[in-house]
Amino acid sequence: MNKTELIEHIAYNADLSKMGAARALDATLEAVRKTLQKGGTVSLVGFGTFSVSKRAARTGRNPRTGEAIKIKASKAPKFTPGKPLKDALN
Repeated sequence: MNKTELIEHIAYNADLSKMGAARALDATLEAVRKTLQKGGTVSLVGFGTFSVSKRAARTGRNPRTGEAIKIKASKAPKFTPGKPLKDALN
């Protein structure tokens, strides 16, 4: 499912226009993004939790040459599914 299909699904199930559903989805994604940028978490009970994972600086290898390279520390988004979501898939 891509974003357009998700908007259509939201519009149909929530009895909204596609424009309204698109604005609602964009607002939700923006809220998640801003919260993660601030280092917070977003918990959706029954679905899962979005959080920020910190990766330490490390030494890696260039696969072509085998040369050692330094990889900077970084932050990455992380999603942990909730139990009801896991149960729905198994």
